[in-house]
Amino acid sequence: MHENYSLNWDDLKYFLAVARSGTIRGGANLIRVNHTTLARRLEVLEERVGSRLFDRSKAGLVLTELGEALLPYAERVEDEMTTASRLIVGRDAKPQGTIYVTMPHGLAMTSIMDDLVLFAEEYPDIDLNLNFTNNVADLTRREADVGFRIADEVTQDVVGRKLVQMSQAAYCTREYGERIKDNGGEGLHFIGWHEAEGETSAPWIKNGCYPKALLKHRVSELVPLISLAAAGLGMAYLACNLGDRHPALIRAPFQKPMPYRSIWLLLHRDLRNTARVRLFVDFVAKRITARRNEFWVAGTTPSS
Repeated sequence: MHENYSLNWDDLKYFLAVARSGTIRGGANLIRVNHTTLARRLEVLEERVGSRLFDRSKAGLVLTELGEALLPYAERVEDEMTTASRLIVGRDAKPQGTIYVTMPHGLAMTSIMDDLVLFAEEYPDIDLNLNFTNNVADLTRREADVGFRIADEVTQDVVGRKLVQMSQAAYCTREYGERIKDNGGEGLHFIGWHEAEGETSAPWIKNGCYPKALLKHRVSELVPLISLAAAGLGMAYLACNLGDRHPALIRAPFQKPMPYRSIWLLLHRDLRNTARVRLFVDFVAKRITARRNEFWVAGTTPSS
């Protein structure tokens, strides 16, 4: 390293982003900067250090021996900076500023959006920065202040509220439903997810109310699954608070809703006393739990 140069936190932040993603573009997405900016900063860093930190290849960027030696030190500095940031934010006593919230895409189609609107109207000095993603945010690294999680259990070092458990059922169009008979799903088919090509069934079909139905077609995301089911492509298992809201879908006949995962509201324990975060968590939790029957619907079979 050049004798007159010392690393700073920005250097390490860019270095860690590339080390974790393996590409410039992936690293830029992680820390939300332009990829050309990240490429330039990495180039300047290596020039100042006087040695390469990454080897370039068609597969991406791989840490050099120096980069591997630097990595644990950079991670420790990140942990200290994150702890300091949480300490400062946690002392905030005024209900103003920005709350960074992360949640799965599917929740954008639920009544929880109405709760967010009401919160914004009641607390106009608080801004919501909403990140819709199916990736699990690391709240311990301040990737978000508050996270909605769809899960059976949560094991992270966070403060968690299990708001409601959901029911799930098979949904289809009204026209498709007229074809359904009380025969275990014979002659019917489901739209699948990531099941292997050639598979005509799956455990979630065999354990459901239509074990004789066949698996046909695949999708990779929830939104197109709902759209295609509403267009008549086949049946789809959905959380009832999603399926019941869609005007083109009905619960398929000859079934009882089944237990599904729960909605959790999570935040890091250091942010429990931050005024705006506490207001948000209490407000949303109260409204969602008051509508428990919207998520766990009548007639759902008990959990085994």
